Amino acid sequence: MSQLPVLPLLSLLVGAVLALLAGVWRAWAGQAISVVVTGLSLVFGAVGLVVVVRDGPLTYDFGGWPPPIGIEYVLDPLSAFMVTIVALIGLLVCIYPVDAAFGLQPERGTPLYPLVLLVLTGLTGVMLSGDLFHLFVMIEIYALATYGLVSLGGDRGVLAALRYLLLGTVGSGLYLLGVGFLYFSTGTLNMADMAASLPPIADNPAVLGAMGLIVIGLSLKMALFPLHVWLPDAHSAAPPGVAALLAAVQVKAAAYALVRILFDVLGPAYLDTGGLPVSTALVWFGLAGIIVGSWLAIRQTDLKRMLAYSTVAQLGYIGVGIGLASPIALIGALLHVLNHALMKSGLFLVAGGIIQQTGLKKIPRFTGLGKQMPWTMAGFAIMALSMVGIPPLAGFWSKFYLVWGALEVGNWVVAVVVSTSSLLTLVYFVRLFEQIFVREPVEAVVLEAEEPGPRIVGTVGVLALAIIAVGLFNAVLVSQVLGPVATRMLG
Repeated sequence: MSQLPVLPLLSLLVGAVLALLAGVWRAWAGQAISVVVTGLSLVFGAVGLVVVVRDGPLTYDFGGWPPPIGIEYVLDPLSAFMVTIVALIGLLVCIYPVDAAFGLQPERGTPLYPLVLLVLTGLTGVMLSGDLFHLFVMIEIYALATYGLVSLGGDRGVLAALRYLLLGTVGSGLYLLGVGFLYFSTGTLNMADMAASLPPIADNPAVLGAMGLIVIGLSLKMALFPLHVWLPDAHSAAPPGVAALLAAVQVKAAAYALVRILFDVLGPAYLDTGGLPVSTALVWFGLAGIIVGSWLAIRQTDLKRMLAYSTVAQLGYIGVGIGLASPIALIGALLHVLNHALMKSGLFLVAGGIIQQTGLKKIPRFTGLGKQMPWTMAGFAIMALSMVGIPPLAGFWSKFYLVWGALEVGNWVVAVVVSTSSLLTLVYFVRLFEQIFVREPVEAVVLEAEEPGPRIVGTVGVLALAIIAVGLFNAVLVSQVLGPVATRMLG
């Protein structure tokens, strides 16, 4: 068990090297290796989650050097929960056919899967890291690999990757500068050691400045409104599989880091203190993101761009849950990390299946797809209804906990906005339902469409069933994992 905290990451990192070498020999071999190693990472993450919930956190010191000198990996219920989500979405994206997920012919996908595995390696490293500088290194690993994957989207993808590179570098720089201030103030980079050193210097301007820099840097990485400007182009221009990774797990890594640093390192006492209203800012910017993101999604006619702006709105829920800083609201935010990962990855992968089968991207041309692709569109309907917040699907419960948390702290504005935001989500999905399930097909290319292959239908089906399962059994997840995490962080 002593090696368990590092195994999910090592399997992905070794797999990235093997996938590159094997892909040179046979194009299909790179994808096969990526499926195997992401499956291993999922097993390690799921086993780790069971173990740490039962027995408590596990740590691993690299090279036998204990902290604060060495780098420490920490596997606790929160990090194991996040690692499992990353591995699950990564596995399903790797299983998806390369032409539907990435817009490439299989023989041209040789360098693709090593980049995907590097993204997953960096994300997993963020979840497991117990060192603030090592966390920065892992952020850069997944970011650099992501820039290459986004650029696969043609000329638009290259421009989107360039914008993401520029803004992502700003976010990383702000985070690193904040970490530097914390290091100079405490003399350590280890999260646990730093958390023990910070209470006596709570009013130190350097610490407060560091908190502001880190929150802004990670909010930019998370694409929290109004720092979301890189996200719509990156997600809509990137191939569907890349967009699924970005929307489902990549932006959540920054949200996880924000939760970990605010509540485990700095502590809730730092929120809204010293003239730095971090909690209030996260709540109000999150609410603005919910409204503006939904409104912009309604205006879109391109499916992937609509889903991209929808992600801005969904990230607003997570920001609100973090900002409310109450155990119930944090449960809602963390549960929405999982729910949105399942819903949005599935929706982007469905978009990839539609593009592969029909070549269509514009919503007004989707007439009749419900009859031509019934199983795929059934999965799409479950994901969309969950996004709206229809009970008992998964998306309802995260909003339920957010409203409950808002009422608990007396924030009626949050309760009203989160409750009524489902109507905005319903508006942009109703247009799709009308085109897909009500209108008769008028496009010849749609009339020739067939149900996609078993890998597409199977992947979409797994995500749809997972959404139903999380909705029906969310109480188990909350009581065993998320509830204890939120109580430990916020009391």
